Parts: sequence; structure tokens; C-alpha cells
Amino acid sequence: MWALMLDTKSTFDGLVRRYASDPEQAERILANAFYRNISGALSGTQEYMASEKLYELAVEGDYDLVVVDTPPTRNALDFLEAPQRLAHFLDHRLYKVLMAPTRGIVRAVNVAAQALVRAMSKVVGAEVVGDAMAFFAAFEGMEQGFKDRAAAVDELLSHEDTAFVLVASPKADTVAEAGYFTERLHESGISVQALIVNRMQPDFDGEGLAARPEALRERAASLAGTALADHFTCLADARSLALGESANLEGITAKVDPAPVVKVPVLPFEVSDLESLQALGEVMFDTAAAD
Repeated sequence: MWALMLDTKSTFDGLVRRYASDPEQAERILANAFYRNISGALSGTQEYMASEKLYELAVEGDYDLVVVDTPPTRNALDFLEAPQRLAHFLDHRLYKVLMAPTRGIVRAVNVAAQALVRAMSKVVGAEVVGDAMAFFAAFEGMEQGFKDRAAAVDELLSHEDTAFVLVASPKADTVAEAGYFTERLHESGISVQALIVNRMQPDFDGEGLAARPEALRERAASLAGTALADHFTCLADARSLALGESANLEGITAKVDPAPVVKVPVLPFEVSDLESLQALGEVMFDTAAAD
């Protein structure tokens, strides 16, 4: 079993070396000041490089299973959409305008590009713009390779061998986020293969009126002044919390159907080593079998 944290820049460097026409082109890009800035800091770069690393490990690596632990919902959507965004950027008119001065047509027809470059130079500085133009010049000819790779990554994410397992807590706001994520996945033609709800409160279910929080509180009131009164109040509070969590899950359960919903109870230990991880797995699969 292996684990790794994403190194955005080294992954980007690897792509540059892969699609450069020769080592000299790759070195021109890697040494460019504009590239050194965007390779680690540009918005969306980390998400795309995460999807690229996933593709590398899943397709080119010798692994039986690759598990990606994504950030919370909004960032996870950025991860899923990153390949398409890169392809769209490389086809975008603005990118083509920025590339035009490097292709020798600016003298004849690209007055608009000259004006754009001059305006950008006033705002961010001529040196920055110069580095950017040098980067685009060095990048020329590599666009198709990046677009093809982005398409392959996108295909991997929607492939039948790729499964999306949604993990959420039973709190109302978290469940709402999970529901939104599920809807966005469905819009992309991707279904959730399983829903894991973590840290569920014990239900303390029973039969008859005694299981209802209202009945438990009435019983506590009738025992006021005795030691049992506090116990019934505590049980009523716990039962109310459990019923509230179950109500929170009704909508999300319908959205992921027919995917299994695994409810993991609050456990008396933290998952911090392989032994506790195995214990968690046993609880999860026992719960799944019961459901």
C-alpha cells in the first residue's frame, strides 16, 4: 500500500517534458519565470494536476486500486471539471490572441493583440508580460498534446471502472452539500456508487411509545427528583438527535438510490493506524451487509 501527496509543480514539469518537441523546448519552458509562477500558483492548476496524477497512476502505474481523497464538495467539483477547463482554455479566443504575437502575424493583422499586450504591460509590468509572451512562444505546438491528455483524463473519470463513493456526516448542512454534489455528478453522467455516512448517533430504538422522545421526556417528568429522571432525559435527547440525523438523510438517500448507504456509528476510537483502520472496515462492511 502506497500513499502520496500531490506535488503540483513536479507533475506539471512532467507534462511539459512529455509534450515538448525536444529537450531544448522543455528547458525553455521550465526556465521561464512566468511558467515557474503559474505551475504552482495559478487557479485551477492544482486541480488539473491532481487529475493528471490520477491518470498517470491509474493507467501507467502498476496499481490494483487508486483511491483519491478529494477536498470538500466545491473543490472536488473543480477537480472533476479541470480537464475540460484546460481544453476550453487552449481553444479560447483570448489564448489565441495572446499566442498570435508569437506566431509572426502581429505585423499584418493583429493590431488588437498589440493593443491588448500594451494594456497588460501598463497594468502588470512589461517584464511580466514579456515572460508570458516568451512562455507562450515556447509552448507553441504543445497544445494538442495537452488537449488530448485532458480528454483522456476526462474519459477516465467517467469510465465504468471509476467509482465515486460519497462520504458525509449526518449534519443537515453537510448532507445538503453532499446532495448538491450528487446532482452535479448526475449532470455529468456520473452516478454515486455508495454513500457512507460517518459518525451516526446510536438510535436506541425500541418498541411502543417508550421509543419516542416525547414519551421519554414525559417519563422523566414523572420521575422528577429521582436518579432515573436524568437518565430518561438523556435518552430522550439522544433519541431526538438520532431521529433528526435519520430525517436529514432521507433526501440524499433517494438521490443516490440504488447505491448502498452505509451508516457508520460514532466509534470509541480514532482511526490512526492500520489496526484501527481494519476495525473501521469491519464495522462498515458489517453495516453494509445488515443494510
